[in-house]
Amino acid sequence: MWTTNSVTLYFYLIFAILAVWGIAQAWRSQSRTETIHPFKSFVHLLAFYLSYLLFPLIFYSLYAGWQQIFSIKQAVFIFLLSAVLIYARFIEPHLIRIQRVPYKLSDTEQGFKRPVRIALIADLHIGLFSGHERQLKQVVAKINQEQPDLVVVAGDWTYEPENKLVEEMAVLKEIQAPVYSVNGNHDEQYPGPPILELLHSAFAANNVIDIEGQIVEFDEFRLIGIGDLWAGKTDMRYMPDLPQDKPWIILSHNPDTVDMVPKLNTRPLMLSGHTHGGQVELPWLTNYIMKKVSILGHKRGLYQHENADVFVTVGIGMVGVPFRFCVPPTIDIIEIS
Repeated sequence: MWTTNSVTLYFYLIFAILAVWGIAQAWRSQSRTETIHPFKSFVHLLAFYLSYLLFPLIFYSLYAGWQQIFSIKQAVFIFLLSAVLIYARFIEPHLIRIQRVPYKLSDTEQGFKRPVRIALIADLHIGLFSGHERQLKQVVAKINQEQPDLVVVAGDWTYEPENKLVEEMAVLKEIQAPVYSVNGNHDEQYPGPPILELLHSAFAANNVIDIEGQIVEFDEFRLIGIGDLWAGKTDMRYMPDLPQDKPWIILSHNPDTVDMVPKLNTRPLMLSGHTHGGQVELPWLTNYIMKKVSILGHKRGLYQHENADVFVTVGIGMVGVPFRFCVPPTIDIIEIS
């Protein structure tokens, strides 16, 4: 016989079992991370695994409101809050969308002989919250459907990853276009863990071309990789001394790097990530936090500066909290002409 007391007892029992499971999973997972911050990993993973408690809570809120254990206002509040958090934790992070962005890079009237399609991704953050096999397979499938000429990854591959990064990135070998990459701040010593050796091994094993400090020649333009701003690797003072017979595309993780681009013969386009578009879009709070992420006020989309334009993708993964809300992960197809 289902009574109010028995339903409440079962709710607390399920809640306790899930809580113990979540704590155990967080402890097990943090022991496998390539990180110098095990306690930080454990705390973040608690938020990731304990979010499963939202499922019994949302059902119990309906029952408690119906049985008048909670007031109607309390039941509605708990239900709506749980529903929003479930969406942000379990649904939106997997709603990877494609956004097509036309951009005229050539300064001639006719432009290129044919448009060049560049797939831009960033902030995969393989590790605590994201970048797992299901998500990476989605990313690869959607990129291949678009058939871009090349793929560029604007850094932040990792977020305190486990020690099997080479295997986790193996699915990227299925991308049917060359993949070029630079590192982001979470791939460097600050503020991320020291995992560069592991990351470079994963690049080499999975056909990812690290172009930091390198130039890649294409018929229509040159692609240059610039290191991370927060890591102090963004010197571009030498660029005016390089050949200027083609326009430049600059790949650099932090969009604020655009402020360091020197005056060139043709106006370059920088492709960046870093901001996550805010990741969780909340009134006032998100914009306040974004001021600390990007001093120049970058969030998402195309911005014009004195010597260059910069396009900022909202990226794929998550940091800080395991949620995306009103900022779905995005693969940007930059159609250069």
